[in-house]
Amino acid sequence: MPKPHVLIVEDDRSLLEVLAYNIEQAGCTVAVAHDGQDGLNQAQRKCPDLIVLDLMLPVMDGLEVCRRLRGSSSTQDVLVLMLTAKSEEVDQMVGLAMGADDYVTKPFSVRVLTERIKALLRRKNRKSDEDHVVTHQGVAVDRLRHFASVNGVQLELTRTEFALLDTLIRQPGRAFARSDLLDAAFEDTLVLERTIDVHIRALRKKLGDSASLIETVRGIGYRFHDPAMELPAEPEAGR
Repeated sequence: MPKPHVLIVEDDRSLLEVLAYNIEQAGCTVAVAHDGQDGLNQAQRKCPDLIVLDLMLPVMDGLEVCRRLRGSSSTQDVLVLMLTAKSEEVDQMVGLAMGADDYVTKPFSVRVLTERIKALLRRKNRKSDEDHVVTHQGVAVDRLRHFASVNGVQLELTRTEFALLDTLIRQPGRAFARSDLLDAAFEDTLVLERTIDVHIRALRKKLGDSASLIETVRGIGYRFHDPAMELPAEPEAGR
């Protein structure tokens, strides 16, 4: 199972080093950002499992970062733990109202912070386990069993094909760029984006009559077909 990915957005570099070290020791991979805009950009490029987000940040403050995260379909479910020197109750209420999942005030115990992070990740994992099976238009994907089928017939997929199908089917209608699919399906970042096309062709072949459910989005990448996006038929002339 891959390690949880945590993004720390904090402008105090000495504190950032301490947090990064301790969160890595807790079993996570860590990325860092020193201002709100950089943090938002990183979160949008590679959606982390959890963001430790300082409230008082240069360029863009933490509340605005949180608001934008919650306003985007690609990042709206990311866990956010707000970290700030402010301790007034009203500030906590504003942070939670913006969509923060937890709130820790400075000064704090690093050990307590890492335990709060672990608790949030466990809660997310429990929810993920409950939603591990997704079914759309006859295609089913079960993450826990690493099982995929179409109309009840098991698909013999490679790890990469399974990861691509799992990513696409969980957000029907969303156009995924090749770079997004690359991040979802490959641990090796040196793989060329066009490699995705080869795996998509193989996946479509295995889907058989359901191959058309994986649609090409010209100039962008791919998406899983969403019936809600179909245009209604135009009435015949004279009616």
